[in-house]
This record gives sequence, structure tokens and C-alpha cells, in this order.
Amino acid sequence: MSELTTVARPYAKAAFDYALDNSAVGKWQEMLMFAAEVANNDTIKELVSGSLASEKLASLFNSVCDDQLDDKGQNFIKVLAENRRLQALPEILSLFNEFKAEYDKEIDVDVKSATDLSAKQQEELGASLEKRLARKVKLHCSVDPLLVAGMIIRAGDTVIDGSVKSKLGRLADALQA
Repeated sequence: MSELTTVARPYAKAAFDYALDNSAVGKWQEMLMFAAEVANNDTIKELVSGSLASEKLASLFNSVCDDQLDDKGQNFIKVLAENRRLQALPEILSLFNEFKAEYDKEIDVDVKSATDLSAKQQEELGASLEKRLARKVKLHCSVDPLLVAGMIIRAGDTVIDGSVKSKLGRLADALQA
């Protein structure tokens, strides 16, 4: 998968930069979403991995996408087909979304708690995390019945473990030292 990410990154960056320069990030995101869904279709996967000429492949792919892609989007598909990179479209979409989130200064935060968080608790937690991370925060809350109390927060590479289990573990380490 990391090889596919390496292959997809320059295409995603180019698409994002173009979309940003032309104030069309939302439009490009929609086009890439549709194209990625087409690329995930089993029949299309067979054609992409086959020996079909790149011009025919691009033409076929663009005809399937029809009016979902504008001229620039169709040209993007042609470039991907010429370079045999159509199978990377789902990863290109994923990286495009990451570039957009970085540009918008947004971050997805996963919160696992022992009990459901009320709307007020979610609001306060979101405000606190926005201050700490200096970004807009999108909370994704879930309940983990294995947690006795507390919560575990994951934001990118940052993990804040406020669970009772980890606190007891740190207390045990301190007592043994």
C-alpha cells in the first residue's frame, strides 16, 4: 500500500494545487470521488490491469464518468491512463482529502469513552482540543465498553490516554520505582 501512496502523492498534489489555484477544491473533490468509485468497479479494475491501449482506456473511463468530470478532470484521467496510474485513483482521492484538511486546518479526532458523551461535553472537548491543536476539530465519538472510566483521544499521531487503566498503570510504575 505504501508503494501506491508513493505513486499517488504527486498526482494528488498536482490536482490539489490546480484546484486551489482555480478555486475549485470542492469540485475537484467531487470529481475525484466519482472517479475513484469508478476505478473501484470490478469490471473497470480488469480493464485497467489489462493490456488495453492508454488512449482507449482513458476514452472508456471518461465515457463512464460522462458529465461528472469537466475538461480538466478528463485530461487528468488521460494523464493517469497514459502513465498506467488509474488504479491509484482511490489513493489519490485519499491524499487529496488530506491536503484539503491540512489546508483548511482541520483534523479528525477519534474519541473513545467509557460512556456516551453529552452534547455539552462534546462541545467543551471540541473547544479544548481546538485550542490545544490549533485546528478545527471534527469529533468522532464512540463508546468502548472495555474502558472502565475516562477516554482515549486520537488526533493524527497524537494520542491522549486519559483512561483509568493507563492511570493505574502509571501509578503501578511509580510505586515500583
